[in-house]
Amino acid sequence: MSSFADDLHAALAGPDHSISPKYFYDAKGSGLFEQICDLPEYYPTRTELGLLKRHAAELAGRMGPQAQLIEYGAGALVKVRLLLEHLPDSHSFVPVDISGPHLLGACEALQRDFPTLRITPVVADFTRAHRLPTAPAHGRRIGFFPGSSIGNFTPDEALRFLRLLREELNGGALVIGADLIKEPAVLHAAYNDAAGITARFNLNLLHHAQRELGLEFNAQGFDHYAFYEPRQHRIEMHLLPRGVQELQLQGRRYQLSPGQSLHTENSYKYSVEGFQALAREAGFKPDGCWTDDQHWFSLHWLTA
Repeated sequence: MSSFADDLHAALAGPDHSISPKYFYDAKGSGLFEQICDLPEYYPTRTELGLLKRHAAELAGRMGPQAQLIEYGAGALVKVRLLLEHLPDSHSFVPVDISGPHLLGACEALQRDFPTLRITPVVADFTRAHRLPTAPAHGRRIGFFPGSSIGNFTPDEALRFLRLLREELNGGALVIGADLIKEPAVLHAAYNDAAGITARFNLNLLHHAQRELGLEFNAQGFDHYAFYEPRQHRIEMHLLPRGVQELQLQGRRYQLSPGQSLHTENSYKYSVEGFQALAREAGFKPDGCWTDDQHWFSLHWLTA
C-alpha cells in the first residue's frame, strides 16, 4: 500500500505532477474545509443540508430498524446528525475517516448529543480495503457518502470505489450526494472564494507534508489555481509555482518550473442520468433521487 511519502515523491517526479486530494485532510486541513463549507460562495454544503433536512425522515424510514450507518469520509459529522435524529433504534454508527484526531474529536461531540448511540470510529483510508465492525444480525448496513466527494474520483476511480461499497453494503443501500453540472460562473466562485480559504486549503497539502514528512519548500512560492474544464465536466485545482521552485523530500530534490503545476484535486459534476448509469455499472440499483429547486445538487438512494 502506498503512503503519503510515496505518493508525493511520485507526484513531484512527474510527469503529470498529480496527487490525491485525500492528503489535504490532516487536522488543519479538515478545519479549513469546515470553514469552506460556511462560505457564501460554496453552495454544495448548504444545498445538500437543505435536501437532507427535507428528506431525512423518509431516508431514515427506508433504512429500517437496527441499521448500521456507515459514513465514509466522515469529517465533522454535521450532516449525519439529520439522519440520526430519525434513527432512534439504529444498531450503530461507524464513521470512517483518514484524519484520526479530527474524527475522534467529532465523535466525542456527537456522543454528547446522542448519548445512547453506539459509535465505532474507524481511522482508515476509506477508498481502500478497510475493516469494519461486524454487521448487525437483524438490520442492514447503510452507507452515507455526502458532500459530492464522489466527484474527487475520476470516472474509472469512481466506478472502482462504488464497486467496493457495493460489496461492503451487500443487502443494504448507499445514500450519496452528487454535484450537478451547472453554470461555470457558479462553479468558479465556489472554488475561488473571496476570503481565500480555498487557497489556504489547497496550499495545506504542502504544509501537511512539511509537518508530517519534513518537506522543505518555499511557503510563498505557490499560487492557488482552480478552473472549470467543461469537456470533462470537472473543476481542477492546482498549485502553480511562482518562478522556479525547488522542493526537498527525504533527501531527494525536485523542481517545478513556471508552466508546470501540482495537480491537487478534481471535482467532477454529473447529470442525474449520468450518475445513475455509473451506479448501475457498479452493481447498484438506483431507487430514489432528490434535487433542490435550482437543480444544483442531487441525493441518491442506491440499493446494494
